Amino acid sequence: MSTTSIARPAASGPAGRTAGPAVQRPRGYRRVRPYVLSVAGLAVAALFALPYVVMLLDALRPSGDVLATPPSFLPREWQWGTFGTILSDARFLSWLKSSLLVASVSTVVVLVVAVPAAYFTARYRFRGRTAFLLLVLATQMFSPTALVVGIYREFFQLNLVNTYMALILTNAAFNLAFAIWILQGFFASIPQEIEEAAHLDGCGRFGTLWRVMLPLTLPGLVTTVTFTFIAAWNEYVVALTLIQDDARKPLTVGISSYVTGYEQNWDQLFAASVIAIVPVVILFAAIEKHLVGGLTAGAVK
Repeated sequence: MSTTSIARPAASGPAGRTAGPAVQRPRGYRRVRPYVLSVAGLAVAALFALPYVVMLLDALRPSGDVLATPPSFLPREWQWGTFGTILSDARFLSWLKSSLLVASVSTVVVLVVAVPAAYFTARYRFRGRTAFLLLVLATQMFSPTALVVGIYREFFQLNLVNTYMALILTNAAFNLAFAIWILQGFFASIPQEIEEAAHLDGCGRFGTLWRVMLPLTLPGLVTTVTFTFIAAWNEYVVALTLIQDDARKPLTVGISSYVTGYEQNWDQLFAASVIAIVPVVILFAAIEKHLVGGLTAGAVK
């Protein structure tokens, strides 16, 4: 006796379409995972932003209310004129000018020295190349704080104490090693065939570096500029040691004058601190896309 198999047609929908396999919806933790990650990210962001919020609120309250007990998160009395007072203070404007000058010129000096040094070490295999790179890396082990006495003595002999040049040279020297190492990695990752093609088109060594290599290493340049500028902008110990003239002090040293043993202008101190972070925030906002590319370059092959 033969057995006949009857194939059952697949169930069709109301429009006559064949229904596919049922989609299995995520259950349990998988279902709420996107929301958990979003909430966790917002919580971490709020945790990092909290000190800045407190600093802003302290700038908007009277100075006597900052250390009042019991403390309050929101000001008991709002004081809106503190930022106007700071921005009209000639001392603060001179400190701001000093910080911008020192940080900007230090960054330019680092780029001018680090770019050719990194390019040469990336493209040429010369005797002592490894020792040179290790020596550059070893300078990162020394902080300006540990060498501040020797730095002061050296600039005293050169008659550069209480000058912008002393701060510029110090900041450039202590940020040069980082710049050379990060740029050397970017230059080494660019194929030499690109340079050879540029040479065939008539570019010299300098033209190839300026027109071809630097645009390709833009993320590395942006990363170098950002970290060098921030390090010079935030430097405190060397500036405190080398600069005695109040008008030439950078912002990090000058704003401490608002709170002394004789007067405590906490509201002005916090207002000045809020204004001091604005240039760095603007810098990050302007180059954030290139900065992320520079930090993650080489992570994916």
